[in-house]
Amino acid sequence: MRFIFGVFIVLHGLIHLLYFGQSARYFELKPGMTWPNGSWAFSNLLGEAATRNLASVSLILVALGLVVGGIGIFTMQGWWRPVVVGAATFSAVIYFLLWNGRVQNLDGQGAIGLLISIAILIAALVLRWPQLGF
Repeated sequence: MRFIFGVFIVLHGLIHLLYFGQSARYFELKPGMTWPNGSWAFSNLLGEAATRNLASVSLILVALGLVVGGIGIFTMQGWWRPVVVGAATFSAVIYFLLWNGRVQNLDGQGAIGLLISIAILIAALVLRWPQLGF
């Protein structure tokens, strides 16, 4: 169980790097995808370039947090839970704030990642799962 959960957390973190590539405009995750342009919280306030930079830095931090948390699981460190909870919370907040406010193309707005982060938070905080024995 420890190995499976650790791999899941690390992979969830690495997926954030794909969205980093999208936000930094290194590539498009799918043709015509403009995320995070149009963010309901930041685009008008900061402009699109600054919003993309904010998204890029934030996504790298989330990825780093989740990968470190996954390593904590692999190495049986008691600190894995607060690291994973912090990174998953930051991930959920970032995707919510960078959402364009429309219900079209939610998968291209990070909705699946948001749901996964929420599921991780429910598992870790509410259900106190998984009990990894360390």
